[in-house]
Amino acid sequence: MIGIKALVCLAFCGSIGMTFLFLACALPGYGNWYPFFVLFFYVLAPIPLAVAKRYTEGTAGSSAPLDVAIFLVACLMVSAFGLPIILARVEVIQWGAAGLVISGNIVIYLTMFAYFIMFSNEDVDYSMW
Repeated sequence: MIGIKALVCLAFCGSIGMTFLFLACALPGYGNWYPFFVLFFYVLAPIPLAVAKRYTEGTAGSSAPLDVAIFLVACLMVSAFGLPIILARVEVIQWGAAGLVISGNIVIYLTMFAYFIMFSNEDVDYSMW
């Protein structure tokens, strides 16, 4: 069973990342909700790993479904970082909003990574944290 402190920390980090995203959209200087489309990448990113986890036969070596899932997650993450840069480059959003979205991306994806690390092995007792 995972510790309550770890879950609270993950929730806090996720809310900080979402706050960066909301600030990039809602601040009066930026006033544009196009950066909010990054949420689609947040929703789609963990799906390939969750599906591939069911089809792996063991932890020894690498498996094709896991490799494809990691590739798809990497593509989605690059797209999530590239979208605000492209929107700022064509002057749809301002560079400050793009910076806030990128910093939100870093926090959200590190939170997702920490979640998958914590729940990757069900045999480990997390109460010792």
